[in-house]
Amino acid sequence: MQQELRELYQQVILDHNKSPRNFRKIENPTYFLEGYNPLCGDNITIYLLVDENNLIKDISFQGSGCAISKASASLMTSMIKGKTVDEAKKIFEKFHHLITAKVDEEVNLEELGKLAVFSGVREFPARVKCASLAWHTMIGALEGKGEKVSTE
Repeated sequence: MQQELRELYQQVILDHNKSPRNFRKIENPTYFLEGYNPLCGDNITIYLLVDENNLIKDISFQGSGCAISKASASLMTSMIKGKTVDEAKKIFEKFHHLITAKVDEEVNLEELGKLAVFSGVREFPARVKCASLAWHTMIGALEGKGEKVSTE
């Protein structure tokens, strides 16, 4: 990956870590779930407000974690808000492929928009769990999983 692109990606991650979007608790959420990454100590709770048409009216998170974990939750909530549950699940699939694909595998970064900043994560397997924690927690919440999600 080009050096300028890598630096831009790092800046986006640092910005979302320092000033996370949607970092708050939603009162009376339709769904909420806690997620935990024992490897890094990331701990996050995802809150969703979903209407009767399966539209995600609001999504937020609270918790603590490393820069990648927090930035991933921040970007996720920004992208998912206003989407249907099915659209959110499709975006999750694309994001998960991006961070778990083999390093030499071509990935369509265009269709991922700002999420492309996490393309370098797949080079560091231990960080994949940091980037995916919020996403797995969101999916678990939408699927009505009652127990805490763990990346173990």
